[in-house]
Amino acid sequence: MAECKRIVVSLPGSLLEEVDNMICNGQCDRNEFVSKAMEYYLSEVKKVNFVESMKKGYLEMTQINVMLAEIGLTADQECICNYETRLAERE
Repeated sequence: MAECKRIVVSLPGSLLEEVDNMICNGQCDRNEFVSKAMEYYLSEVKKVNFVESMKKGYLEMTQINVMLAEIGLTADQECICNYETRLAERE
């Protein structure tokens, strides 16, 4: 297990009472509860940050994809025009 550091945390009485009520069944103590709560909070923040970075990436890619689609459409139109021109010349 990683080295543990001692910290002091101030909590509103009502919050501490809720924590104590939750841990009174003996499954864990305050230290373990606070440690697990902090780990959970950090994992949730990481998830939110990941989702936000994905949204940002998708928005940036939207502009690139539109530009590529327009280039492809223009190239397709040129090919069709050239094809139709060659067909008309054969007639």
